[in-house]
Amino acid sequence: MKALIIVDVQNDFCPGGALAVPYGDKVVPVINQLSNKFPLVVASKDWHPEDSTHFGKWPVHCVAGTKGAELHAGLKTIHIHETLLKGTSGKDDGYSAFEASNLDFAEYLRKKGVTQLYVTGIATEYCVKATALDSLSNGFETFLITDAIEGVRAKEGDVEAALKEMMQKGVKMISSSELQHI
Repeated sequence: MKALIIVDVQNDFCPGGALAVPYGDKVVPVINQLSNKFPLVVASKDWHPEDSTHFGKWPVHCVAGTKGAELHAGLKTIHIHETLLKGTSGKDDGYSAFEASNLDFAEYLRKKGVTQLYVTGIATEYCVKATALDSLSNGFETFLITDAIEGVRAKEGDVEAALKEMMQKGVKMISSSELQHI
């Protein structure tokens, strides 16, 4: 079975947000077109406490319960079966959806019979990469939907380096147009 993971498409990571990724919202229409094609769709959210040590590295963002932590308003949530909350302890970064505090994501996928995980979302070189690599390490065939991701691009070449690393470790790159007949 195939599943789609929507990584951190939250208000604070989109234009106007506290840690805005330029063009972060460009992934929304692509994800919306894809989400009804998958039998299982899961979303992850950064869900940080106000005093998170994560904010020593990053500006304050996605604080639990705030508008910035909510999924982007344009994202169709009707097909989302579960929402994973990560970075909740205040002592970890919570980059990967597999670090969710409210659900053992790997076990959940196994119980649902998932063998292939398709990854979308924000930010390519951090949370998307961590989720894709953890998917591989948990034994799932992993695909990155290349036109449904967006990077922070804090340093030139970061996104390209992340993509290269993921490919070298076994993540398969695919575009949304190749998924029309799932």
